[in-house]
Amino acid sequence: MMAKGKRAGAVFLTAVSLLLCGCQTETEITEEAAEGQSVKAAENTSLTFFSVDGDVGWNDPVAREITKKTGVSLKMQALISEGDYQIPLMIATSNYPDMIFAKGDAQKLIESDALIDMAPLIEEYGPNIKKLYGERYNWLRYSEEDPAIYQLCCAALTESVTETGGTVQLQYAALKENDYQIPRTLEEYEKAIKNYLEKYPETDGEKNIGISIVASDWHWLVTLANPAGFIANGAPDDGQWIVDEDLNVSYKHFNNEEQKEFFRWLNRMYHEGILDPEFATQTYEEYIQKIEQGRVVGLMDAKWDYESAVKNLKSAGKYDKDYAPLPVTISEDVPCTVHIPSLEPIGWGVGITKSCDDPVQAVKFLDFLCSDEGQVLVHWGIEDVNYTVDENGMRQRSAEEIRRKSEDPLYAQETGVGLHNYPFPTRGDYEKDPTGNPYTTSGSDVKKEEYQPAEKEALEALGVDSFLDIFPEITEERKAKYPPLWAQYIPTELSEKEEELDDISWNGLVACIIAQPEEFDAGWENLMKELEAAGAKEAGEEMTRLLKSRMKFWESFDQEE
Repeated sequence: MMAKGKRAGAVFLTAVSLLLCGCQTETEITEEAAEGQSVKAAENTSLTFFSVDGDVGWNDPVAREITKKTGVSLKMQALISEGDYQIPLMIATSNYPDMIFAKGDAQKLIESDALIDMAPLIEEYGPNIKKLYGERYNWLRYSEEDPAIYQLCCAALTESVTETGGTVQLQYAALKENDYQIPRTLEEYEKAIKNYLEKYPETDGEKNIGISIVASDWHWLVTLANPAGFIANGAPDDGQWIVDEDLNVSYKHFNNEEQKEFFRWLNRMYHEGILDPEFATQTYEEYIQKIEQGRVVGLMDAKWDYESAVKNLKSAGKYDKDYAPLPVTISEDVPCTVHIPSLEPIGWGVGITKSCDDPVQAVKFLDFLCSDEGQVLVHWGIEDVNYTVDENGMRQRSAEEIRRKSEDPLYAQETGVGLHNYPFPTRGDYEKDPTGNPYTTSGSDVKKEEYQPAEKEALEALGVDSFLDIFPEITEERKAKYPPLWAQYIPTELSEKEEELDDISWNGLVACIIAQPEEFDAGWENLMKELEAAGAKEAGEEMTRLLKSRMKFWESFDQEE
């Protein structure tokens, strides 16, 4: 659900004055949660909550219904400083919210003893939490030396996927112009884009752009670094790491000949005018605006990163300017693995801090969200408002509800539907509840209701039910064997080393792309020397040791079961 570079999704912050938090309990809960049931309260309990992704609010219909069911309302704590400083400020002042979603900074909180061990409370008050995570519940534990559960992962374990964003994306208009021949290599992708630009150089009087990315801020991790691993190495999303079949880890861009050729291709695209000439300087807002104008033929991005622009395109009726996900890799010899489900849940998630006066109430609140009732509420909304139940017990949405979810950028904020499943624990899209209904509206059959006209036309021309069908089959040997590295607990020293390597790569890769073609090799060699001097080899070795140790720890639980 996610990008998942370690800074992806972070919203930059602006002052320090709001670092006040606490748990204001007005009345105690009068009835405990039982599996699949709501927690009841006479009055409201307010729990402060901070997310590094920003404040989504707690005044929409779904949030109010959650409060009605649990007696708990969340008081969102604002992002308040420029840069990645807010968590360190909390640690320095020992001033924490009741609950927190810190992404990669969770390690710093753990090392500072800021998060409580939820395991004993879950045993007593969290039957639905244990049910949701199932056989992977013990994977939530921190380590063999410290088996505490500090966070509930924001992504659930799933054995299947219902959709993928692909390694790259291509406008439906360009795919149609390509006679619905699916590009599977960079050469074919490039050809499809060039042919479309030759025939359609402009949209509404403005020049079309072959491929656009945004590399002026942290989005470079999503639009440049992640695609490099997907396309050049056929690697799953492990953030800034590449893992081989023997679980040996290396820093993604270090001494990687496949990626060298991918960035050489980008260098050529830049000089041929196919890659957006403003890719290194444009803001994210400018990037989104170009997509909304329908001018960008190809993307190399995660769907969540450009989805708001696509909704605006759909609301304007420009369905053919939406994007088809493609299984493009650098050559036919490189497999596409971007659609393979990852083995979560560990790492990034919601924790309860030592500042919380009522951790029992916080666990009960999280347990409700994990219940079947809670999952249906956050994913589907309110019965007889956002959906109805037919005579066969199946949930149904109206055509208008489906249209709004698919096309209205304000749908989630105004209805609350799909707004509070993240960063809290969530079921996978493919899972079904005891009634036979999918927990989410992204289940395969339900998702088809949201297909837009250009998408339906493409699927009919291709003779498939969904775009997943154009991706290679997920064989047993290609299934994920470990949770993604971007989500795992990384010791602060190693995390800081990764950030240093990322800063070197960010500048160096952009320099390689814009360099004169005859200077590309020298630029790449210089980047490799910088990464080596900064300790890229040693960082990979340390990550290898960490992963193999964790694998042994998780396997010990599997053996017990």
